[in-house]
Amino acid sequence: MADTGTFLNTRVGQKAETGSSRVDWVDAAKGICIIFVVMMHTTLGLGKAADETGYMHAVVAFAAPFRMPDFFLISGLFLAATINRPWRLYLDRKVVHFFYFYVLWVLIQFAFKAPFMLKDGATVLEVARALAFTAIQPFGTLWFIYMLPVFFVVTKLLKDRPYWLLGAAAILEIMPVNTGETLNLLAGTLGVTPVEHGWVLVDEFCARFIYFVAGYLFASHIFAFATWARNHVSASAVGFVAWFIVNGLAVYWGIATWPVLSLALGAAGAIAIIITSSLISRITLFRFLTHLGANSIVVYLAFFLPMIIMRLGLLKFAPWMDVGTMSLISTIVGVAGPMIFYAIVRHTGIGMFLFHRPQWAIIAPKKPGSTKAALQAAE
Repeated sequence: MADTGTFLNTRVGQKAETGSSRVDWVDAAKGICIIFVVMMHTTLGLGKAADETGYMHAVVAFAAPFRMPDFFLISGLFLAATINRPWRLYLDRKVVHFFYFYVLWVLIQFAFKAPFMLKDGATVLEVARALAFTAIQPFGTLWFIYMLPVFFVVTKLLKDRPYWLLGAAAILEIMPVNTGETLNLLAGTLGVTPVEHGWVLVDEFCARFIYFVAGYLFASHIFAFATWARNHVSASAVGFVAWFIVNGLAVYWGIATWPVLSLALGAAGAIAIIITSSLISRITLFRFLTHLGANSIVVYLAFFLPMIIMRLGLLKFAPWMDVGTMSLISTIVGVAGPMIFYAIVRHTGIGMFLFHRPQWAIIAPKKPGSTKAALQAAE
């Protein structure tokens, strides 16, 4: 059967296909999303530690319907340009690449977490077992780059069945799947100890795969819409305001996670982020978002440490500060910290392996004349 990666005339422009020529609104959208991701982890962590909620919790709740859907949709945008590559090259760029960073940063994060586990009474064997468990249960903040290789492989295997792929992905999101609830129902029936969490791999695959597939299959339409939004500012602004109100009301009324509605809000939120990024990406004041988005994987991998340090510092030395402001400050530090650290790494050349995949971790032949190690944004 002919390749159906071109389903609905999906064709990514040459500028978007190269690593050297980036699309400004895409990077701006990724910049917005990574800020919301850091904000979510920071705010919820601080709220739990302080046993309080603040104004940033409302922002996190508002972003919940579209925060990860948009990230995964953008990750699928450029797949049409690479999905027909030979399997070895494809696996190198789409699986081994993320596997390298996942393993590396799990070890780094565990190096900070293990002493606290031991202090709380865990044995060395229990710590080692918890580390080994990260191979099948995505670890903490790193679940996104754990899921991407799964999405890439499944999409390539099923690329000749676009209608089936899209329909099945939509059904999985609508169901919805929650392995934690299922396992606890089973545990209650059998009279055994309930589980604390479900299987993230299954839950997040079912909840997010539709957005990744949509980004892949409808890429040309998404790029065309971004161009339209940039050329029709008034209409785009009206649409954005309408979405803002509907999304806010759905979150406020507690119905944003309802089946079907959650899918609609995820899609609408992704469209809203496309409109926003298209309109602001060429404004000098917001140029930092494109730079941030171009290096979103750097922030995603490394934000946990400055975030935690700032959280602990604020709770200890500024207990008078409200949780909302603490969360805002920690979010800024969580985003800026990795970017500053990465700038130092690039300037000194020390620690490049943290963000650049070294040659020994590449299984595909390098291009003739290329000596640069691979560093790919999570696209």
